[in-house]
Amino acid sequence: MTLKGRLPRSTNATFLAEVALDGACALAVYKPERGERPLWDFPSGLFRRELAAYHLSEALDWGLVPLTVRRDGPYGEGSLQEFVHADFSQHYFTLCEAPEHRERLARICAFDLVANNADRKSGHCLLGPDGRIWAIDNGLCFNVEPKLRTVIWDFAGDPLPDGARADLRRLVKQGLPAALTGLLDDEECRMLVTRARRLAQAGRFPADDAGDRYPWPVV
Repeated sequence: MTLKGRLPRSTNATFLAEVALDGACALAVYKPERGERPLWDFPSGLFRRELAAYHLSEALDWGLVPLTVRRDGPYGEGSLQEFVHADFSQHYFTLCEAPEHRERLARICAFDLVANNADRKSGHCLLGPDGRIWAIDNGLCFNVEPKLRTVIWDFAGDPLPDGARADLRRLVKQGLPAALTGLLDDEECRMLVTRARRLAQAGRFPADDAGDRYPWPVV
């Protein structure tokens, strides 16, 4: 792993890295635990929540979070996530009205409800070169207390996307994979399953009538 530079406007130390193996190279985003600012409502080790978000996305078979692995890098242990060569002029607010993106954005919304995402900004939805939208910056997830803060409220009252309800029910029935439970404590896992069950039972997206569950800044 070779660090190329620090990414701007990141609250925690976040680096663009080049990774190489057997002659193959790729770009990745490296978030070391050592560079995290302490929070009163989340324990240290936010990089583990980045990993947990990836494993939740994979367990649901939704493929929303770029490949994310644990690595010991130049600044110690942290998460390493595949870099998305995105069109950075695009974000949730520019994408949400396009019909071809509605279903994937709805799945990101459902994912955030289950993960209890406390920081889904518009700029955390990236349009990749393949036309897929990726959900990044998932470190503030999985709190046992209601922490949801998101810009994605356009689906309020709408039914869940086709198949999403069945995927949630499957997750509840089969239980969380070991790769996920090893990253969260028992109460966090229990509440994750509870949120998945409740959303599957409701079958629809909730609304925020008070309008106070937005992150800041919103982009």
